[in-house]
Amino acid sequence: MNKQNFLEALRENIIIGDGAMGTMIYSKGIPTSHCFDELNISRPALIQEISRDYVAAGAQALETNTFTANRHKLARFELEHLVEEINVRGVELARAAAGDQAWVLASVGPVRTGETDEVSARRQEKIFAEQILALVSAAPDALILETFAYAHDLELALKVALKNTDLPIIAQLSVDESGYTRDGQHILPVFKRLRKRGAHVVGVNCARGPAGILQALEQVPLEDGLLLSAFPNAGLPAYIDGRYHYLSTPEYFADSALRLRDQGVRLIGGCCGTTPKHIRAMANALKGLKPVTQKRSVRKSVLVTERIPAEPKARPNLVWLVKERPTFIVELDPPRDLQHDRILHGAEALKRAGADAITMADSSLGVTRMSNLALGHLVQKKTGVMMVTHISCRDRNLIGTQAELMGLHALGIDHVLAITGDPAKFGDQPGATSVYDLNSFNLVRMIKQMNKGVAFSGRAMGQATDFTVGVAFNPNVARIHTQVRRLEKKVANGADFVMTQPIYDPKQVKELANIARDFDQPFFIGVMPIVSARNADFLHHEVPGILIPEWIRKRIANLEGDAARAEGVKIALQIQEEILAWFNGVYLITPFVRYEMTAQLVEAGKAVPQPAPASPAAQ
Repeated sequence: MNKQNFLEALRENIIIGDGAMGTMIYSKGIPTSHCFDELNISRPALIQEISRDYVAAGAQALETNTFTANRHKLARFELEHLVEEINVRGVELARAAAGDQAWVLASVGPVRTGETDEVSARRQEKIFAEQILALVSAAPDALILETFAYAHDLELALKVALKNTDLPIIAQLSVDESGYTRDGQHILPVFKRLRKRGAHVVGVNCARGPAGILQALEQVPLEDGLLLSAFPNAGLPAYIDGRYHYLSTPEYFADSALRLRDQGVRLIGGCCGTTPKHIRAMANALKGLKPVTQKRSVRKSVLVTERIPAEPKARPNLVWLVKERPTFIVELDPPRDLQHDRILHGAEALKRAGADAITMADSSLGVTRMSNLALGHLVQKKTGVMMVTHISCRDRNLIGTQAELMGLHALGIDHVLAITGDPAKFGDQPGATSVYDLNSFNLVRMIKQMNKGVAFSGRAMGQATDFTVGVAFNPNVARIHTQVRRLEKKVANGADFVMTQPIYDPKQVKELANIARDFDQPFFIGVMPIVSARNADFLHHEVPGILIPEWIRKRIANLEGDAARAEGVKIALQIQEEILAWFNGVYLITPFVRYEMTAQLVEAGKAVPQPAPASPAAQ
């Protein structure tokens, strides 16, 4: 079998692919912490044995054990210097196992595996080229680009492959049952682009079991010249007694193979969880059958794929308000215990004072507090004031973060502040873990994608959210240009407004106005009144992102109790007055739930007629 007749054979016949390599390696007692691709060098007999078992089961196409054998992935094991050797050996081992009974498909997986795995397109091109050139040098029968959850990355890999080989190329997406990639693109237009750009075979693999892949492929019309492939997982894994087990039986896979054939699929194999038993059952079921060539139209998915826009906002959002007049966001921290009445009373008092929105942190500094989602809903329901809920990346994984945002949408809370969050180890429970599936950049992008009706997985949500997204900016650093670059990245991902850490030097306001001129997004400048000398020392020396000038610390040093708090308000008023000369947005942080202090600041800011800010671009 050779590269000249692989496509010819596929045009005339159904070809049975092999099953999972990783699953079989794992079943042989190799832990997932080991680099499976490196086994091409250290355990070649094991890899060859697995491939031979697949050939014996009826596989007519063997994938090489090179799915993650690229420089980026191998670097995690300090094996990047072995890219060429691992890939060449992978093809050689598959060829030896295949003999004259099977074609060899050189496997290339994605460089990045998620949104937080940031690799530039230019860097990806170099990484793909290095691996593909190594694979091609060993003369496989075809390339299989597989398990690409991001359409853009697959198109990039295809572009590189076409530059470096004339081998047949199989391009496979990983999609949800609605047919969407993780970057929100539908299978049908992506397939059309891939074929137009030179892919010989297009298909789907991994992600879902046979049912999900079948449902996705139902949305692809069977047309002349279309060669489809499908390598489904053995369903979803169950975690039993410390190990992962896939529950789909070989009999179920045999039935699914017949259904895939009915969908027009010609290259049929298995992905995660499949074994030689699954491949044998598929091969027996398909034995003697020819591909389906009759054209068919698209069958709509039973899942909702239409993106329904969100209802128009019934009230103006903060971005609109701050363009028209001075606008005040006031922060109230949720309690560390179950007593939340004072928060509700504070919210009512702040609304009476004229606050435009209440914001609540998400267990700031890693200290456990009541859920800001739940308490924010109670405040909004009781007072009607607009809520801005902080969303931290620290405590929730991708699933939990999206669930939280969906809950906010259902509760009618449509303003959020997207932050990375303080590490858990510095809080009151240092044994807790920090998740950080996302950072603030990815979080903004995820929320904006939900505003288009698409989950971060690419699944259509049936309705679009309508979040207005704020981001944080810390002006209290030695190298302000680094913070500006971070802000530029947040804005590029879709940020709508900016909230700064509190400032205590009026001179900083003009500096911030100069920075804000380069952004269209409005800035809300942070102000937090000091309550005591001890509070001032703590903030200055122990809280990241806050610097208090010596003149302020001296001014409050000899005051206590009410006198200290009154002086703290005077200092804050002085800073706020300077802010309102340049900006319309003020972000007041209430210290220790002493909302009487921030209420005074709101009342003062609302009472004085304000001239237009000196820097219109900063509004």
